[in-house]
Order: sequence, then structure tokens, then C-alpha cells
Amino acid sequence: MVFAGFSEPKRLSNLKRAFKYAGDILNIPALVRLWDGSEIVLSEGEPSLTLSIASPGVVASLLKCPTLDNIVGHYAVGNIAVESGDLIGDLKFIRQRIKKKDVRRLSKIYLLRLLWPFILVKSAKAASKHGFENDDSGASHDNARNQNYIQFHYDVGNDFYRLFLDPEMLYSCAYFKQAQGSLEQAQLDKMEMICRKLRLKPGDRFLDIGCGWGGLICYAAAHYGVKAHGITLSQEQYAFAQEKIRALGLGGRVTVEIRDYRMMEGTFDKIASIGMFEHIGLANFPLYFGKIRSLLSDRGIVLNHGIARRAKSKGKNALTRLTPEKRMILKYIFPGAELAPIGHSLNEMEAQGFEVHDVEAWREHYALTCEHWCRRLFSNKKQAIVMVGQERYNLWLAYLAGVAMGFAAGSILIFQTVASKRSKEKGASGLPLTREELYRK
Repeated sequence: MVFAGFSEPKRLSNLKRAFKYAGDILNIPALVRLWDGSEIVLSEGEPSLTLSIASPGVVASLLKCPTLDNIVGHYAVGNIAVESGDLIGDLKFIRQRIKKKDVRRLSKIYLLRLLWPFILVKSAKAASKHGFENDDSGASHDNARNQNYIQFHYDVGNDFYRLFLDPEMLYSCAYFKQAQGSLEQAQLDKMEMICRKLRLKPGDRFLDIGCGWGGLICYAAAHYGVKAHGITLSQEQYAFAQEKIRALGLGGRVTVEIRDYRMMEGTFDKIASIGMFEHIGLANFPLYFGKIRSLLSDRGIVLNHGIARRAKSKGKNALTRLTPEKRMILKYIFPGAELAPIGHSLNEMEAQGFEVHDVEAWREHYALTCEHWCRRLFSNKKQAIVMVGQERYNLWLAYLAGVAMGFAAGSILIFQTVASKRSKEKGASGLPLTREELYRK
């Protein structure tokens, strides 16, 4: 005889009661669809988002291991599915609706009493074949490992990135002069602002470290008359940039190569590092800034554009502590990435012989950028799944949505820092006294 608490009808009944209880308190306008086809409306109002659960084993797995990585794993393989007309919009709405005081009202004891029959159910597997193998913590940053990290992320294919990037294939924070502006214009405005901050002028030797698909080096050469060189570790990006240079007729002024920044030689008047800083590893900050300084001419200017984490207590592992969100991104999207507070980066720059002139926060710009990317990928779902498969599509959509929400909430930050190489000759830096020319028409 089967004890009633472990019977399928009893488990289903209890699960529905648990969802209804949580939905009424949290006031979430969503619908939950269970494996038997039954549905639970979580609160009054028309649900805009539907959550599907594939089996009782999924509930069992989440109860036994309620981690973000486990949730994402089930989402990736389809054990949990989310149906939405506008994922970003729905997530924003739900975040606004859920209040901390309401979450605290939930009785964990009552929920456990309802859900404990799932404890003895065999857990569904949530393993995804798209995680980065072995070290994903960012602790290893030798040359070969760096190239593996970059290729894991960027060599997923140029056609995939075309589904959500702008025509210039700029995969970094755009610059929105108006919140409702287009991604295309915001990315052009970003390149223009970078060129102005660097005070590019005809004849300048310009280096772009981590040049992506070549958008900035081509823009700087075409609009500011510089001699530009870009380096990347991605074969896919290199091939695309080479073709772009050829198509634009910039072969005499723009070059690109596959090279680690540590192996770079030569002298440049201006250097940009856009969205590459996150990949170098905290232990390599002195090496990174020291190398840039060695490549710059006297009084040369560098613009460092990178994501940062919020500064926290000065605990022993404050800089290297891994949050669940970061572990998920390291495993599935950006292996090797490490973030530091902006103050840590500025200290390292000054220690390596730079004078910092300007620091500008672009957090809200990146929230808007990621919203555009997420919506574009979502609108091209069918094509994306054909290219990279359902699992990888699910992971990328969750990544873009999560990062957009993180920047919007302020849990992730991004800054552009402009600095110059300190000269042996003390005195004026040579930079304008105001920012006025940055915003000229």
C-alpha cells in the first residue's frame, strides 16, 4: 500500500497549493503549467509569463539542490521552460511587483510541509553539455588558457552574433543619447565618443586591444585618419575583421592580427581596450597596465572600458569571492572572467605610471544595450536554435536577460577610464581643461 503523502495525486495537489500560496503573497501575474497539463494562475490578473515544469523529478532536484546553477541547468535542457511575449519586460514587471517584505512573509515551514513528499522522488538530471570544461574560475590565465576562454565565447560563430548585434558587430556597451534611441545609432555614438576621449587625430598610431570584429579600428581610420591596428584571440573575429577592412578599402591604414596583448610590441600614441579588461584576471592587472604603458609613447593616452563589481567589505577574499550568478556565467558563457571594483583598477593604473584624467559610469547604457540584445535574440529564436541548438540558445537568452537586469539594478557596473602615460618631464598633461569638446555637435 502506498502512503498517501507519496502518491502522485497528493504530490500534485500539494505542489499546486504551494504555488498558489506563494503567488497570492508575492502577487506575481504568471501561470505555472505542470507535467500533467494542469495549470495554476499565481495571482489575479492576466498572466503575461508561463512557467512549465517537465516532471516531478525537476521539483525534487530543485528542493534537494536549490542553487542558481541547478535552476539554470534545468532551464538549459528544457526541464523548466519560460514562455513570454517580452522576457525583459516581464522580468522588469515581476521585479517591481515582488517586495522584500512579501518574501519575508512566506512561511518556509508551511512550504516544506507541502513539498516534502518530493524529497524521495528521483531527481531529474540538469547537466548541460555546453559548460566550459575544468577550470572556469578565472584562476588560470596562461596564454593557451586565455585563448581557450576567448574562443569558447566568441567562436560560437559570427552568424549567431549577427542575430542580435548591430551591423558594426559591436559587442560592448553602447552609448545612448536618448533612452529610446536605436542600438545602431548608440553604437556609432559609442565609437565617436571613444575617439573623442582619446583625442585621435590624423597620423596617430592607434592600437585596439581585443578589437572584436574590427568596428572601432575601421571607424577610427575612416573618420579620424589614424593608422589603426587591432589584436584579438578569436579566429572568427579575425576573419570577419580582415574581410571588413578589405571591403571598406582600408588595407593601407588598418591591420589586425591574432595576438595576446602580452606578446605585443611597438609604440602607439593612443590605445583603447574595450570590453576586454574583464578577461585578463585580477592577478594580471599589474602586467596588463604595465604592458599598455610600455606600448604608449610619452604622454600617450589609454581608454580602458570595462565591467566592474561593487566594492564590498575588505574581507580576505572580497575581490575573488564567487557569487552564484558569477559561477553560472563563468561556466556557461564567460570562462575566466574576473571583475574588480573601479577603485582597485584605478589604484593599479596609478601604480603602473598612469595619470587618471576621467572616469565615467556607463551602467545604465549597458542595461539598455543588453535589453536590445536580448529582445533581438528572442525575436530570432528559430534561427538561433538552428545555429547553436536549444540548450545554448536558452543559456544565452538567460545570460543576456540576467545581465540586463543586473546593470539596471546596479549590481553590475561599467566604467570608461581615460589616463595618460606620466612623463619624466613634470608639468601639463596636454589634455583639455574641460570636457566641452567631447559633446560638440
